Amino acid sequence: MSAYNPQRTRNIFSADIEKSFKLSRSKIQDFLNCPRCFYLDRKCGTGRPPGYPFTLNTAVDTLLKKEFDCCRIEGKPHPLMIKHGIDAIPFAHPDLDEWRQNFKGLQFVHEATNFTVTGAIDDLWVNSANELIVVDYKATSTTKEITLDEEYRQSYKNQMEIYQWLLRQLGFKVSNTGYFVYCNGDASKGSFNEKLEFSISVLPYVGDDSWVEPKLFEIRKCLEANNTPDPAEKCDFCQYWAAVKSHVDKEPGV
Repeated sequence: MSAYNPQRTRNIFSADIEKSFKLSRSKIQDFLNCPRCFYLDRKCGTGRPPGYPFTLNTAVDTLLKKEFDCCRIEGKPHPLMIKHGIDAIPFAHPDLDEWRQNFKGLQFVHEATNFTVTGAIDDLWVNSANELIVVDYKATSTTKEITLDEEYRQSYKNQMEIYQWLLRQLGFKVSNTGYFVYCNGDASKGSFNEKLEFSISVLPYVGDDSWVEPKLFEIRKCLEANNTPDPAEKCDFCQYWAAVKSHVDKEPGV
């Protein structure tokens, strides 16, 4: 039997509780995707079924962090920075390891909504203007040109902008330009030979975090409401349950 329990009793929003409510970067994205699913999760304690972990992606993240950490210790640019003409070196900070940890990460209490907004970063660089640069690692395997134009990658852009917003709230000077370090596994080789080779792209992205704070007020309003929001038009989960309900309504004996 799966260990997944659809009914949760922890991390449920209540307007009567004075303690700041933790709101992670991923939960903000859930709200953007579907306010109804977000409400059922954070207000009612019924979350979506979890996805499977991307352990290969995690391994790539870990190896990249080790590479950049070596350059961080030495205070010099990584070869990828030199190759792409990026004016930066890895940023050194005593809290960096904590900022990278899930369930910890960057944290800022937004007093107007009483949310503790959190997000675990992959990496930070710093340029000669002393601006922090948000960096996110991604791994994939495709024969297509890697761009940020595909619809589902909008969530990656949102992710970066939330990190930029968090760092600014914590008092850091932050560059509008962040980078996605994209590792693309090459599956075209004739044999495996216990090795998967990657080509690496470094994609710049100019973020605009002006939407983040207004969205926090929308989220607060959503959670304080006593009515479940309407399903999002493109929410696969809501479409699935609507189809199930339609079937059951037609055949009540099922």
